[in-house]
Amino acid sequence: MTSPPAANTCLGSYTCPVPDVYLTIGDAQPAIIEELARVLELRAADPQQQAMRDAYFSDLGLEDDARAVEVGCGTGAVTRALALRPETASVVGVDPSPGFLTIASELADGIANLAFVVGDAKALPLEDGSVDAVVFHTTLCHVPEPNVALGEAFRVLRTGGRLAVFDGDYATATCASGDADPLQACVEAMMETHVYDRWFARRLPRLVLDAGFEVAKLRGHSYVEAPSSAGYMLALVDRGAAALTASGRIGAETAEALRAEAQRRSDAGEFFGHVAYVSVVAGKPA
Repeated sequence: MTSPPAANTCLGSYTCPVPDVYLTIGDAQPAIIEELARVLELRAADPQQQAMRDAYFSDLGLEDDARAVEVGCGTGAVTRALALRPETASVVGVDPSPGFLTIASELADGIANLAFVVGDAKALPLEDGSVDAVVFHTTLCHVPEPNVALGEAFRVLRTGGRLAVFDGDYATATCASGDADPLQACVEAMMETHVYDRWFARRLPRLVLDAGFEVAKLRGHSYVEAPSSAGYMLALVDRGAAALTASGRIGAETAEALRAEAQRRSDAGEFFGHVAYVSVVAGKPA
């Protein structure tokens, strides 16, 4: 079984060649997959991230023997957590990246009620009305037509089935400690190259209603990364510095200086990072 990537590190940069690398994740090079996997597992291991996930899982209110699917599962961290809940009979993780699914399968070794399949959020490889729950965890902000993906979720859910969407309000992402903080340029560059629509979460409730669902629960969540827990946001600074370098806006020396400053703040107890998240749980009406 493959061990999850190490936490609390600001290392391992790579070049991101397109706006939102997830748009072409099925064709991504192994080095990009490995780095993204590291950060996905780093985020999933964070206690605050787990608490937000568990909150909207509870809102789902699944009945016993539930059949669930996570769309855009990546390395399967959320799929694994869903599979281990006592009310879940089976879970399928769907993702367009064979590389991610190889890692997901290794990390899920020994979880018998879990399977992974290659698939697209806008054309799910599932029968009509075949599942009790569909989960999108930080997926739809990467999808150019989220309404189509939500329509697919509606199709594969049984009547009375439940939808859960959790996504970042990435326009709020920050690690700045004042005006013109240079680290904020890294966060902005990361959003440019890794999020298709940073404003998506603000339209999410309307999109869910337009897809035919009845909204049962809307929550706001706040993620704050303080010096004692710095890891995920440090990784965002690292990725943003790499994106700035790849675009020619800064040189390699400046990028290393930005990474070093982020790590210095963490070591000195001065680092602060924040991202707001939104979750919507909804039902498919009769």
